[in-house]
Amino acid sequence: MRGIFLSLVGSLCCSASLAGAEVTLSVGYLSVFEEQPPTLSNLDPEPADIGVAGAMTGLSDNLTTGRFLGHSYALAVTQLEEGDDPIAAATEMLSASPYLILDAPADILLAIADLPAAQDALLFNTASGDTTLRDDACRANLLHTLPSDAMRTDALAQMFLTRRWDDLVMIAGTHPQDLAYAAALRDSLTKFGLDLRAEKTWAFDADMRRAASQEVPLFTQDFGDYDVMVIADELHDFGRYVLYNTWEARPVAGSEGLTAVTWSPVIEQWGAAQLQSRFEEEHARDMTSQDYAAWAAIRTLGEAVTRTDTADLATLRAYILSDAFELAGFKGRPLTYRRWNGQLRQPIAIAHPRALVAQAPLEGFLHQVNELDTLGLDQPESNCEAFE
Repeated sequence: MRGIFLSLVGSLCCSASLAGAEVTLSVGYLSVFEEQPPTLSNLDPEPADIGVAGAMTGLSDNLTTGRFLGHSYALAVTQLEEGDDPIAAATEMLSASPYLILDAPADILLAIADLPAAQDALLFNTASGDTTLRDDACRANLLHTLPSDAMRTDALAQMFLTRRWDDLVMIAGTHPQDLAYAAALRDSLTKFGLDLRAEKTWAFDADMRRAASQEVPLFTQDFGDYDVMVIADELHDFGRYVLYNTWEARPVAGSEGLTAVTWSPVIEQWGAAQLQSRFEEEHARDMTSQDYAAWAAIRTLGEAVTRTDTADLATLRAYILSDAFELAGFKGRPLTYRRWNGQLRQPIAIAHPRALVAQAPLEGFLHQVNELDTLGLDQPESNCEAFE
């Protein structure tokens, strides 16, 4: 287990006189080791500081405002290694602070949220898009700054409908993440009046780096003609070899090609280029979706402290889930939390690796309360009862 303590308390003490008594907020960040299966390519290794780097940039942003208000922040980072006990680590961190940002799979998130020590805590999920965490398995102490899988697939479905791409086929992988994404996509297509004409499962064990140009055309030939091929490959294993190798020359979307993502280096509007530049300057790489989710979690707390002038948990939680809360997220509109399941409302970028194509919700998709609620579980669709 590796622990890092990043403290910004001392550098802020001299500003307390500007706003009366100083307010100090301490936050924990817990990264749980999750072994990933091997993939065909190692071109895109996951950064060792994924998520943590986003939290650090958020902490720096909080500092910018806090120095004028007498508000100080501290971040304790624990990155677990294989074999470490995440429950013991979470219990220890919660004894130091009731605010905990979590990079963990869904089952670990629920186990931590159900700890006795977490019942009077505020947790942030920055790594799992599992829709059930926002539905039947929701917890009142667990907020979600990472969009659900359903939010991302709803964004794609809006794109398909807008472009009149209604003849759809799908290739899905066999890993749990692939199956969850494929299930979310089917639900999204049904939600927006579309369906899949055909599906196939990718179960090749050949080295596609050498065989893609021969195998992929044969594999996709019996789909016939279609408008878009959707790929459910959340581990980014085989999908990259499908592009430009299909029998029919058609767009590829989903996990590869045209993707719906939380964040991407190609987002430059709405002041996003400034956030991208700050992050790259601090960490010498591009910001990922998980980095953005961690940044949003830290900034959520910073914004709540700024507006309420307190670090009291009950006050901050009530404010974050209220109509008064808004987070400037560099996405063109203010971000807010859904009071029925704790999900952060946010636009979803629809992009390819070189450019932003659109941002969902797309024009014409209306909602009686908030257009962002056309993405993911709306209140009538959610079975979450913990927030009632």
